[in-house]
Amino acid sequence: MKTYGEINERIRRKKAVVYTAEEVIDLVRSKGPEKAAEKVDVVTTGTFGAMCSSGAFLNFGHSDPPIRMTDIRLNGVEAYGGLAAVDAYIGSTAMRENSGEFGYGGGHVIEELIAGNRVRLRAWGPGTDCYVRKDIDTYITLDDLNEAYMFNPRNVYQNYSAATNTLDRTLYTYMGKLLPRMKNITYSTSGQLSPLLNDPHLETIGGGTRIFLGGGEGYVAWQGTQYDTAAPERNGVPVNGSRTLALMGDMKQMDHDYVRGMDVHRYGTSIAIGVGIPIPILNADIMKRAAVSDEDLYTTLVDYSVTEKGRAALGEYSYAELRSGTVDYEGHKIRTSPLSSYRKARQVAEKLKDWIENGEFLLTEPIFRLPETGTVKPLEVRR
Repeated sequence: MKTYGEINERIRRKKAVVYTAEEVIDLVRSKGPEKAAEKVDVVTTGTFGAMCSSGAFLNFGHSDPPIRMTDIRLNGVEAYGGLAAVDAYIGSTAMRENSGEFGYGGGHVIEELIAGNRVRLRAWGPGTDCYVRKDIDTYITLDDLNEAYMFNPRNVYQNYSAATNTLDRTLYTYMGKLLPRMKNITYSTSGQLSPLLNDPHLETIGGGTRIFLGGGEGYVAWQGTQYDTAAPERNGVPVNGSRTLALMGDMKQMDHDYVRGMDVHRYGTSIAIGVGIPIPILNADIMKRAAVSDEDLYTTLVDYSVTEKGRAALGEYSYAELRSGTVDYEGHKIRTSPLSSYRKARQVAEKLKDWIENGEFLLTEPIFRLPETGTVKPLEVRR
């Protein structure tokens, strides 16, 4: 048994033994979880992929004379102005107005701010006795903002179903381009590196957990929206959907290499974010779960041509099978491709490992546990 305090003291002294979730698999196979737990202090995880339920709170400061902004555009993308006079929230899937096409949205604005680029701010207000200005047109950078922090209601899906299409026409979805008659399968999880697959019941991840978020330091703020613990499990790990996290972090610490605006062809805009979560190895059970491999992790395959919410599963595949490039379905070989980047997920886990080994990143014990039970309720359409 170890404690957070003991592990953090080893981190301060630069004596902590840190493995990525990918590296630790062979160690546990050769030594067993008990011996590995004696050796390893921290396992780092990582993921990099589309996280649509993301956005940023921004404070612009007051102009002279001041304005109460109620209608706000950043590079032509609408930001929500129903807050205080010069506060706004921009969502990653908001799209540029009157563009006539997809291609640029809130995720791109967030990336440009983090990259240090100028962003055009246009805003209008009703004009009041204390906020007399009615419109403003200027340029801002991240350095000009008083505060800019990402707050993401739903990130780091624990597991996500793979997608295919049985129709005779191509479908354009948030799971990418799905070719007719099951000619391809797409999936979007970093498998054995994915944070919530290495701590499937959130024994070490909770409110206040310090994390890697977009190249900077962030925290788990709450459970994510659509948090679900009712998903069926295989090898002790959910095979679809399930838990999510609400995350927050300071954009002024972030690196645009880990935050990228996305144009999902003929679907809309989104944002790709790198997230890494350290798992303290407090005991052998946590060590065993943090050494899960792609061969033991499964997800369901669903048909996206079914428009009803309750899509039946066509089968289950391991991430080892999906990452191989083809899977077998009823005697037919189907090509597979990821929407998330395993290479970038590995970079996230390695970057977080480097921070910890150099004494630059201490672990935080959760100040509260996330719910042990949770279900996703549908929206009833009532007339």
